[in-house]
Amino acid sequence: MQSAFPRMSADEAAEFIHHDDMVAFSGFTPAGSPKALPVAIAQRAVNFHQRQQAFQIRLLTGASIGADADDALAAADAVVWRAPYQTAPALREKINRGQVNFVDLHLSEVAQMVNYGFFGPIDVAVIEASRVADDGRIWLTSGIGNAPTWLHNARRVIIELNRYHSPRVAELADIVMPGLPPRRNSVPIFHTLDRIGTQYVQIDPAKIVAIVETELPDAGNAQERANPVSQQIADNVVAFLLNEMALGRLPPEFLPLQSGVGNINNAVMARLGENSDIPPFMMYSEVLQESVVHLLESGKVAGASASSLTVSRASLEKIYDNMDFFASRIVLRPQEISNNPEIIRRLGVIALNVGLEFDIYGHANSTHVAGVTLMNGIGGSADFERNAYLSIFMAPSTAKAGKISTIVPMCSHVDHSEHSVKVIVTEQGVADLRGLSPLQRAQAIIDHCAHPLYRDCLHHYLSNAPGGHLRHDLEHAFDLHRNLIACGSMLGES
Repeated sequence: MQSAFPRMSADEAAEFIHHDDMVAFSGFTPAGSPKALPVAIAQRAVNFHQRQQAFQIRLLTGASIGADADDALAAADAVVWRAPYQTAPALREKINRGQVNFVDLHLSEVAQMVNYGFFGPIDVAVIEASRVADDGRIWLTSGIGNAPTWLHNARRVIIELNRYHSPRVAELADIVMPGLPPRRNSVPIFHTLDRIGTQYVQIDPAKIVAIVETELPDAGNAQERANPVSQQIADNVVAFLLNEMALGRLPPEFLPLQSGVGNINNAVMARLGENSDIPPFMMYSEVLQESVVHLLESGKVAGASASSLTVSRASLEKIYDNMDFFASRIVLRPQEISNNPEIIRRLGVIALNVGLEFDIYGHANSTHVAGVTLMNGIGGSADFERNAYLSIFMAPSTAKAGKISTIVPMCSHVDHSEHSVKVIVTEQGVADLRGLSPLQRAQAIIDHCAHPLYRDCLHHYLSNAPGGHLRHDLEHAFDLHRNLIACGSMLGES
């Protein structure tokens, strides 16, 4: 039966997008994000610019999208405003040059801010789907992100109907929207695998202006190669959690874990999977990463809730080929549910995130190098860190072959305050900051987390800093950063 919606090429569909439109993409990381329209929009911008005509869009996403897509748009000078998160080198460069206005947001807040009208209307939503019905039901693919909110708020909708994805991917979805204040609905999730919504999003079919058929895989994340520093950090995290269990501060059945992507997080998950003293556990996270697929197969992870399947192509195909097994063990949710503070606190999630820099009192910087140069953005780390049963931050003690210390007297930029960061772990050891005064925190962080190359310097700073409840020497608080700028090394040696 022929669909009621017009089929067209990506270039033809891109003509629905105009200069200064607010455009919203589906997906969360490359998973579930559009593949054909970003390239077509970039080419549309090039064509306009060659005629000396203005064409730039404002772009909203779930988290990041594929780096190739963001970079294509950046290279075409097609984006003037971007939120809430990105991981693309060319776009990052334009942001740091001030050529793209980037708004760094907590991922749990983006959908509700759109619902509140804070960013104005969404002109066009570009949504990847595995199936579309004539009555306006839309089944999403491997990443849910903010797509349900975009679909409900957008004036026009373009669907990328991607045949690469198994139609059964919809069995993983649990779509629910909590509504608006002052009588917002509660979200009755009391277990990681609770399902409370639908497998599809229902919208007015009149909003769907184009269907673009594709058969393109996600730009999946392959597992990064393990390294000794990451493995030592992982061993320290596991030892800390085992001690918490021995002290009776974690229940015998353990608690759900949240974990980001990257070599440190994958090393932690691997070590947890290998340790027989860690019972099978749940994941309540924003991404289901590569290592979790293997742990689901082994039974070490009993179930996982996330907003996307941020995995390699091989692992995604494994999930699709074995849906009878995975469909009962994986739930994909909108990110305002996967990152919902109330649910995180209710379930008692243990949060495992990576930071760039920590100061001696426990503040954390996860976004800006030397306080000025954006890396990716805050993402969902603070959604979990502020509400977790235990918030654990991890990082190597040094970077750039020891030229940079991740432990400094004062953070050059603060994303997470001392009031929320509970535990810091480096390959040197663990600083448990719960119940410690500022000076006690400083001693613990320097003694247990700082690299030996920098410990004497940090102790010297602390002992010579004036103050009261906190001690800071404002003339020397950023000496390490000044050394880095002047000499290329915080040690002050060129």
